[in-house]
Amino acid sequence: MEIIVSNEIAAVCPSFVGACVEGWVTNTPTCPALWNEIDRLSKKFRTELNNETLKQLPSIAATRRVYKACGKDPSRYRPASEQLIRRILQGKELYQIDTLVDLVNVASIAYGYSIGGFDADKFVGGRLTLGIGREGEPYEGIGRGMLNIAGLPVYRDAIGGVGTPTSDNERTKMTLSTTHLVVLVNGYDGNEGRVEANANYLKQLLEEYADGHDITITLYR
Repeated sequence: MEIIVSNEIAAVCPSFVGACVEGWVTNTPTCPALWNEIDRLSKKFRTELNNETLKQLPSIAATRRVYKACGKDPSRYRPASEQLIRRILQGKELYQIDTLVDLVNVASIAYGYSIGGFDADKFVGGRLTLGIGREGEPYEGIGRGMLNIAGLPVYRDAIGGVGTPTSDNERTKMTLSTTHLVVLVNGYDGNEGRVEANANYLKQLLEEYADGHDITITLYR
């Protein structure tokens, strides 16, 4: 999968670096062993973080800054990683969807990056471009209905938006039938080493819990 970072994103975040993790997987309704990892991370966060210090984590703080630079209120349209960790800090369990969705959520909360997970066979064309959402641009967020993505960073394929740091699109979401996976790690903090570490952690989770194979990691900026 070819990933292009547009000039409009480069203008508001010249240090952006992303990682594309692509491979073949087997999805399942649930994976109890994976939830052991979620429980471990949840206990760690509840010990070390609160709602204010959460916003100061470099990966989350950088994403919030880019939201503001693009014209979006990050307290109204929170990045997904922040949403997930906030839920944990409130003493709530994460939603259990299926192994792939749960796995991507684990990778997101572990490093604080908003990560998009997609069924690659649902993309139109072989290229994704990271730009900024426009007024009136149609976008159906997963479980959220029509979402106003004006001012949000957005990945688009040949026919429209597929992912933002707040919510991915229903059209390209992962399901139990997904076998060809693309996951995008968004490093608005410009920390290439940490982004790559997050991608490698994700690769490890895919191999261990989703029969992942032929997995490649490509950095882009």
